[in-house]
Amino acid sequence: MTTAPTKVAVIAFNGITPFHLSVPCLVFDAAPAGRFDVRVCAADGTPLATSAGFAIATAHGLEALADADLVIMPSWHDDCSPAPPRLLDALRGAHARGARVVGLCLGAYPLAEAGLLNGKTATTHWAYADQLALRFPEITVDSDVLYVDQGTVLTSAGVAAGLDCCLHLLRQQCGAELANVVARQLVVAPHRQGGQAQFIERPLPVSRSDGRFADVLAWVGERLEQAHSIDALAARAAMSRRHFTRHFRQATGSSFKQWLLVQRLAQARRLLEGSDAAIEVVAQQSGFGSALSLRQHFKAALQLSPSAYRKGYRI
Repeated sequence: MTTAPTKVAVIAFNGITPFHLSVPCLVFDAAPAGRFDVRVCAADGTPLATSAGFAIATAHGLEALADADLVIMPSWHDDCSPAPPRLLDALRGAHARGARVVGLCLGAYPLAEAGLLNGKTATTHWAYADQLALRFPEITVDSDVLYVDQGTVLTSAGVAAGLDCCLHLLRQQCGAELANVVARQLVVAPHRQGGQAQFIERPLPVSRSDGRFADVLAWVGERLEQAHSIDALAARAAMSRRHFTRHFRQATGSSFKQWLLVQRLAQARRLLEGSDAAIEVVAQQSGFGSALSLRQHFKAALQLSPSAYRKGYRI
């Protein structure tokens, strides 16, 4: 049975930064042919001016939102100016008929103005988060995270977080393995948890001790089914427990316990997608120990049981 492609409408506007516009296009165009139908549409008449000094033309207007499954606002004006009423109406209409609507970086502002974030938690670039909270008090603004998935609406922090958010959507649609392949093609981290901090003080190894630390993370990633203690890993990295814990937080933006859970969930998803192993076996091989533990963590993270998740990848 052939599955219809997911229709993605990416909204451009006069003055857009081309790199912001390219983020969702890069991610979804990298999926296998036929999985996504990506259409860049204009909120204004074309050609559109860009911040890079050249113009772009689009083949679609806001009518592309009428049948889109996924609507992405990749950014917005730096002055966070009000969006035109017809854009707001198009966003509301798409959301009302069941499309998922995404605001990357400052793209959260038009979603907020359209009322799509009322009563929800959202994020945006940390430098504009306070302004978002002040202008739209109905929204709970979390400036400390990379992206927030509220089901029918998603928001992300800055450009790199926009990539993370789009990879998160790709992972939901096509599975962890394909999302990892696309991430490798883009040379970005295959999975950064949405709740990870926006600002990471030292994201890449820059010294000999950093290199040992990275080796330890890789070593753990190859042995997720085993138990791991901070004391043992600190010794392997030739660090004190205190130094290792502080270094881990600086390098990953999360605690070791949180990081390990994310890695184990990703491993479980890969096994569920690509094998017929029993749930108990998946639980053991991904480090959860028991099917009950896997189900509990899966439900908490994805609002699905492992069996229901696997069923989504059996066409």
